[in-house]
Amino acid sequence: MPTTVWVLNGPNLGRLGRRQPEIYGRTTYAELVELCRAWGEELGLAVETRQTNHEGELLDWLNEAADAQIPVVLNAAAWTHSSMALYDACAQLTAPLVEVHISDPTQRPEAFRHTSYVEPYATRTIAGQGIEGYRLALESLVSR
Repeated sequence: MPTTVWVLNGPNLGRLGRRQPEIYGRTTYAELVELCRAWGEELGLAVETRQTNHEGELLDWLNEAADAQIPVVLNAAAWTHSSMALYDACAQLTAPLVEVHISDPTQRPEAFRHTSYVEPYATRTIAGQGIEGYRLALESLVSR
């Protein structure tokens, strides 16, 4: 039975491929979902990918993951830099958490992007690797 992993994505990531492709690339969200599934299958993981523009929904998913001890790959997008509720939700996770960012927030001009409320609880942070960062995150869960 493969290990289940949730890949959770925050606001605006459903618009991948259309939203600022010079920063986030041309891979669509549907393509990302399929890539994560395929990469997971290669690694012996059952990957479930979710995306929301509603913070409470993401928090509910993190609570579920905590209760079920499900490993999480998390791209919280803008909430990474602004949500204390996200910080609290990540604090309760007991299975590994890997933080992913398609771009590298520390290299972005907006100073608020240089702080992550996820990082203190992540076993690893992968930033600036584009969509490939999701594959690296799944690999890091397997290598733990």
